[in-house]
Amino acid sequence: MSDEKLKYPIGKFAFPTPELASQPVQRELWISEIAEAPVKLRAAAAGMTKEQLDIPYRPGGWTVRQVLHHVPESHMNAYIRFKLALTENEPTIKPYDEGAWAKLGDVNETPVETSLDLRDSLHERWIKLLRTMDDAAFLRHFVHPELGKVRLDQNLSLYAWHGKHHTGHVLSVLNRTAQK
Repeated sequence: MSDEKLKYPIGKFAFPTPELASQPVQRELWISEIAEAPVKLRAAAAGMTKEQLDIPYRPGGWTVRQVLHHVPESHMNAYIRFKLALTENEPTIKPYDEGAWAKLGDVNETPVETSLDLRDSLHERWIKLLRTMDDAAFLRHFVHPELGKVRLDQNLSLYAWHGKHHTGHVLSVLNRTAQK
């Protein structure tokens, strides 16, 4: 498998056009994908051995363990960004160094089940929030220091992709190790 396919198992992300992102049917699809993501990630990781958890999904990439802890951390940031954009006028969000977070001591010390449970609870709240938002709410935005203004409907698409992207990483390790 090519390094590019290992890095982007479902393809690279690209923000959708504002026209596509503003369509209620499209937003509902993304919300459904975010709602399903915890179950799919948990299923992909189910039964993985300690050895499998410590395998990088690609040369120079994170281990499955790091990926499983990263996803709820990333999604917590997304949830907070949604809340900020819904309650403040053009909030500027603070990016974080996800690579540095993946190297912190809690990543190796915390069972992956803890992060899977965290993601389950977080998504339960996030989906409830998303399903209460009207069309105008999805047009609100935050300011990312590197990306500029990011509309919530477009950010929704990013996190629908993000869950599938990292589930693909876990499945790629599972498939490669099952073949041995």
